[in-house]
Amino acid sequence: MRLTDVQRCEVRPGRLVEFALSPVTVAAAAKLPDDSRPPAYIQESHIRTVRSVRNDGLFLPTWLGAAFDVPGPVDLDALQDALRTWTLRHETLRSGFRWADGEMRRFTLDADAVSLRREVVGDFPDVAELVQHLQDRFDAATYALDWPNLIYAAVVRDDCTSVYMAFDHSNVDGHSIQRIPAEIHELYTAAVEGRTVEYAPVSSYVDFCEIERADADRIDDTHEVVSRWREFVNRCDGKLPNLPVDLGLAPDGSTPAQKLMHEMLVDADAAAAFEAYCRPYGGSLVGYLAATSLIVHEIGGQPVYRTVVPFHTRVKSQWSDSVGWYVGGAPIEIPVAEASDFPSALAAVRRALRANRSLARMPLARVLGLLGPDFRPASHDLHSAVSFLDARGIPGSERWAEWKAYGLGRVSYGDKVGVWLNRLHEGLWFASRYPDTAVAYKNMRLYAERLRDIIMSVTDEERALVTVT
Repeated sequence: MRLTDVQRCEVRPGRLVEFALSPVTVAAAAKLPDDSRPPAYIQESHIRTVRSVRNDGLFLPTWLGAAFDVPGPVDLDALQDALRTWTLRHETLRSGFRWADGEMRRFTLDADAVSLRREVVGDFPDVAELVQHLQDRFDAATYALDWPNLIYAAVVRDDCTSVYMAFDHSNVDGHSIQRIPAEIHELYTAAVEGRTVEYAPVSSYVDFCEIERADADRIDDTHEVVSRWREFVNRCDGKLPNLPVDLGLAPDGSTPAQKLMHEMLVDADAAAAFEAYCRPYGGSLVGYLAATSLIVHEIGGQPVYRTVVPFHTRVKSQWSDSVGWYVGGAPIEIPVAEASDFPSALAAVRRALRANRSLARMPLARVLGLLGPDFRPASHDLHSAVSFLDARGIPGSERWAEWKAYGLGRVSYGDKVGVWLNRLHEGLWFASRYPDTAVAYKNMRLYAERLRDIIMSVTDEERALVTVT
C-alpha cells in the first residue's frame, strides 16, 4: 500500500462511528490469570522504551494502521461482524501485558470472551477537524502502555464508507497491515450476504513469541552472533547507526519531532527495469541499498555506509498469514569509498547481505542486552533503516487504488531516519520519516531525488540492453 499518515490518506467528511473492545471484554481481561507465554523480545523492548520515555515526560504514540474504502451504503452490523471475526483470528489482538515486580506478564482472552462496542461519535463536516480527532483518538486508544491498544473507526457517507484500523506496533508490522483491506472486504461482503468465510486456521503470533524467545534464550554473550554484533556496534562508536548525512540535530541530544515525506518515486515500468538490472546481484533490495550507499557518500562523505537492514522473521509458511511483529535486523557495512560505480556497490551489498542476513533471525533486543557496556543507546529511536517490500503479491493489492487503501504510521518523535520502499502495481512508493529540521528536509529531499536519478539511469541502461538484444 501507499504508506503515509492520517493527514494524507484522503480523509473526507462524514459521520464517525467507532468500534472498540467492549467494557465487558476489558473487565474480563482484568480478571485473567497470567499466560505463561512470554512477550517477544521486540515487544518487551518496545514497551519498556515507551515506558522509559513516558517517565522522562514524553508521550510517544507508536501505532500503525490501515485505511480503505467500502463502496456503497454501509451495513454497520455487517461491518462490525467482519471486524470482530477478523480480530478473533489473530490471538495477539486479544492478548496484552501487565506489570508485576518490574516484569511484563502476558494475559490472553479466549475468543468467545471478545466483543466489540459500536459508538456513533457524530458528524464531521470539516476535514481538518476530523483528521485531528482521528489522530488524537488513535493516539489515546492504541497507547503501548494501555490495554486494549487497538481501535477501529468508520467515516460513513451515502456513496462509500472509509474504514480505519489502528494498533500499537507491538501487535503488528508492515506486512500485517497490508493484508487487512482484502480480508475485511471479504468478511464484510460475506456478512452482508449472510454467509461465512471458510478460512484455514491462522498460526498465533503469541505462540511464535514463545518459540522465538526460547531459542534466543539459549545464547549468551559468547555466542558468535553476539560477537559479530559487538564488532559492528564498536565500529559505530558504541551505538547503532543513523543515516550518515547531516540531519541538523541539536547538540544537546534532545529528541526532535519528526516529519513525513512520501511520493510515487518511479512508475511500474521503471521499477521493473530496475529489478531486472539488479536481479543478478540479488534483486531490488540490493539495488536500493547500493543506491543509498552511493547517495549518502555523496551527501555526507563517509567512506563506509553502515546500517541495520530489516528482514521479516516469517521463515516458516505457517506464519505467513499471521498478524504480529515479525521483524529482525541484520547489520551491514558497505565500503562505499571503494565502489567506483553502481555495479561495484551492488556487488558489495550482495556480499554483505550474504554474510550477515542470518543474524536477523536472532532478536536484536536480546543481542543488545548481551552486549553490556559495549552498547550505549543514543535515544529511544534505535537505528535508521531502509526497508523494501514487493507488495504486489499481497491479496487484494491490485485493488488498493480503487479502495483508496493506505498503510498508516504515526510519525511523532525520533532522531533517526526511516525509509520505506513499497513496490506497487503502479510503481515504487517512497516514504520516509526524518527529524523536523531544515537541514534534514534538504538532505532527505536530495536523497529522494538522487534515488530516483539512479533508478532511472539504471532503467535507461537496462532498456538499452533489451533494445540491442
